Parts: sequence; C-alpha cells; structure tokens
Amino acid sequence: MSNLIAIVGRPNVGKSALFNRIIGKRIAIVHDQPGVTRDRVSVEAEWRGRPYTLVDTGGIGLLRGEKSNDIIVQAAFEQVEIAIEAATAILLVVNVQEGIVPLDREVAARLRKSGKPVIVAVNKVDASHKEKDADEFAALGFETFLPVSAIHGEGIQNLMDAAFVFLPPAPVVPPAEESVEPVTEIPEVPTEPGAEPKFLPRPAGPLKIAIVGRPNVGKSSIINALTNSSRVIVSPIPGTTRDSVDVPFEVETEGVRSKYVLIDTAGLRKARKVDDSIEFYSAQRTVDSIARCDIAVLVIDAESGILEQDKKIADKIVEERRACILVVNKWDLFDEEVRESRRMEIAKRADKDKVRREGQPRLLTTLMEFGAWVQEKLFFLDYAPVIFTSAKSGFHLDRLLEAVRYVAAQLQQKIPTALLNRTLRDAVERRQPISASGHRLKFFYATQVRQSPPTFLLFVNRDELFSEPYKKNLAGEMRKAFGYEGCPIVLVPKARPKTVAPIRKFKDSPGQSAARSPQRRINADHKHSSPRGKRSRQTK
Repeated sequence: MSNLIAIVGRPNVGKSALFNRIIGKRIAIVHDQPGVTRDRVSVEAEWRGRPYTLVDTGGIGLLRGEKSNDIIVQAAFEQVEIAIEAATAILLVVNVQEGIVPLDREVAARLRKSGKPVIVAVNKVDASHKEKDADEFAALGFETFLPVSAIHGEGIQNLMDAAFVFLPPAPVVPPAEESVEPVTEIPEVPTEPGAEPKFLPRPAGPLKIAIVGRPNVGKSSIINALTNSSRVIVSPIPGTTRDSVDVPFEVETEGVRSKYVLIDTAGLRKARKVDDSIEFYSAQRTVDSIARCDIAVLVIDAESGILEQDKKIADKIVEERRACILVVNKWDLFDEEVRESRRMEIAKRADKDKVRREGQPRLLTTLMEFGAWVQEKLFFLDYAPVIFTSAKSGFHLDRLLEAVRYVAAQLQQKIPTALLNRTLRDAVERRQPISASGHRLKFFYATQVRQSPPTFLLFVNRDELFSEPYKKNLAGEMRKAFGYEGCPIVLVPKARPKTVAPIRKFKDSPGQSAARSPQRRINADHKHSSPRGKRSRQTK
C-alpha cells in the first residue's frame, strides 16, 4: 500500500491521541490505561490535497528477546510489525515528560533495522518551555525530531509536512468536469402530487459492511477468512476487539471487480455488564459503525443460539434502517449432528407404521428449516437472508459474499414511478387501514426519494391512518413486487393540503345561535317577512 504513514511507539505515549488529531475525528480509543489499542486502525485521508493512509498501532511493550504468554499482547506486536513493513514513512511517538526509557531505545532499534524513514514525534510538549527538552531525543539516532502536542494540536502541520517529504509525489490528474456533490439530507418535497422530488442515490465509494454481534461469536475470524489474512486479532478471549477497524476488500466475480470495506467491531454486551470506560467507548464505536455502514452482518453463535442480546443488536440495526444479513457462525460444530438428525428424520417419515404423536415437534434437519426458525425468532428482521457459515472451515463463506452482492444490488434499485404507483394503488385497494372514525384512505401518488435505505414518499388524504402494522403490510406487498431482500423499506406518508375548508367548520353550534351578529339576525327576519314567505304560509 503506497503513501502509508504508520504511528509507532511504546505503550501510553499518545499514539491514538495523535492519530485522532491528525485525522480530525475521534476514531481510535484514547485512554490512560496502557495497551488499549490492539488492532491496526487505518484511515484514508488527505493532507494539502495529497491522499495517504494513516495507521495507528498498539504499543511495543516487549524488549528484544522477551516473550509474553499473553496471546493478545503477542498478536498486537505482530500487527505492529506488519504496519512497519507496509509503511512508507513512520512516526515514532515518544513522551517528553518521561524522557528516553529503555523501551524507546528498543523501538528505535527495530525501526532502524526496517530501513524506513522515521520522524520522531516528541509528544506532550504542552508548554513552550518544554520544547528544549525535545533535544534529548536526538540520542535515538534519527535526523528529524519535532515537538508536538496531540491534545492541543501544536506542531501537527510541521510533523505532517516532514512526513510527506518521504512520500512519492502525487500523480498529475487532468482536470475533470465539475460534478455535483451528493446530498446527504432529503430535500424539501413538493406538496402537490404532480411534482416529483429530487432522487438521492447512494453516495459513491466502496460498500461498507459492518460485522456486528455479541462478543466471541467469530466476527474477526470471518473477516480474516474472507480476506485470507490475519488482518485483525483473533483470540478465544471475549472482548479482544476494541476499536472499529476498517479493512478494504476487493472481490472479482465474472470479470467484475467489486470494492468493499469490512468493518470489524467490538462485541456488544448488555449495558449493565459494561464495567469500564474502555468497553463503553468500544460499544459506542460499534453503534457508530452500524449507523455509517451500508449493510450490517449480524453474526450469531450457533452453539449458544439466539439470545436476548442478539435481539437488542438486531433492534439497533432496524432503528438505523440498515440493510442486514444474518450469519449463523460456528456451524461446523453441529454439521455432523445435523446430518445424523436428518437421517433419523427421513427414516421416521418413511416408516408408515410409526405415527407421529399429536403435538410432537418435527426435528429441524435442513438449513432451510433452521433459517425459518432464525427468522421466526428475529421476526422484525424476517426480510434478512440467513447464511450458515464456519469461519474455521470456510463453510459457505462464498454464499455470504453472494448474499452481500445480492443485497447490494437490491439497494441500488430505482423503481419506475408508474410501476410503483400501480403496485401501491392495488395494495391500498385490497386492504384499507383500520380507522376508529371510519375514514377511508385515498392514495394519490408515490415516488422514490432515496436509494439507501429505499425511501418512498406517498401522497394520501390522511397520513394519520398510516399505522406501523399498515406500513409493514404495504412494505410486504412491495417486497413481493420488487424484492428488496435484506433491505428495510421506509414509507413516508404525506397528507395532501386542504385547499377548501369544509362547510361544516363554519356551521353554528346550538350554543352559538343566540350570539349571532345583528346583521345576520336582520337578514333572517327579512327572509321570513318576504311576500314569498307569506304566500307559502297561506298556502299551507
């Protein structure tokens, strides 16, 4: 990967704080506790118009020849070595308040051995009188060392300018035609059904796929299996992943190359079990990843089944209106058991002498039956496809990629307005919403206003008739017509403005008849005293 800048250093010197300051967003978790960062956290960004990739790494806490029995510490160290090998330039972060310590010398020795250009970022220079203390770090043997303050943002420009000296120059790109930036908010829609609102397509760029679920269900293992690498740390210890890690991923299918960004997230536990601030911020970044993704892949542990926390995570996906794929992982643990149950069930069904007792449940023996059971338990996500996988053996990972491509294609649909109106009009005529006051829904016009999630604006006479069950009914009719498997359908009813007020609104109530104006009373008396009125009374 070209134009990659890696941030390296011993634990707790402010690497993640410097990473967030350079990017301008709170992406990496910053905490006083050493060893918070474990995976490589990478972000593609620009500096003075030049693109680059910035990578945050875990702290190097092992001296040369020293080994740790902690598998997470060892895996984090391997992630740092991968980042050093891939880097074009390296920012070595040190702490001016503590001076040079043996671990700083150890890290410097490793970086000199790599042969990569190194800039020493002397962090925590929060006051001007501490700048002279930065000269001490010249003893590390690197030519460039600059004082910075990640907390206050001091010295960041000089640091990045020094790093970009070692990056290859940006290629000259011919000027392109001006393009309109995609709008992120739904524009104001017209009030009359004759005018069509502006359609908002999905923003350009790789499809973002967030892998979410409870701790230790195999989220990181699925990403490593898909990318055929050890991109993220995997261990049997729940809570190994802390930061949300973006992993670029490309797949070529039938000559077509598709780009994705896989987002590895921390496992979400019950809120009452979150007992420290690190886990709190990890969970918050997972929720943020659900909000910014295009497709959420909810991973469920086949061994423990569907638990209450799985339903809560699924509810967050529905709340954010994200497309979803349900993945039942670790299926290899039950593959042989399911095969044996299948053989037994076939034998029972073939034996006509044995009659199944009334009320006795049938064994679930096929993936289709198990999938129906999963959708029954997660009934509010019954539109999401169910894939049974094993990250360990690679079982059905190809089907997971097929499901991602299929749901992505469903998200990119643009329904013709005429066909959309015909489908909705027929659905409304077949089933009217329940109204306590006896009102009837009149459907005038509909149009699609957003592509992801699929959002449709419906002009009707009364928007208060649109209850949640009735919206679900119309969404089901649209799925029958247009598919949208794995995608939420958002229906926005809009009442047509009333141009003429009803006459009943101005009719006098019984209590107001005595308080009529004098002019109205004179007009009424004149009407009854007219010759025509007398003749009619005489006739009677």
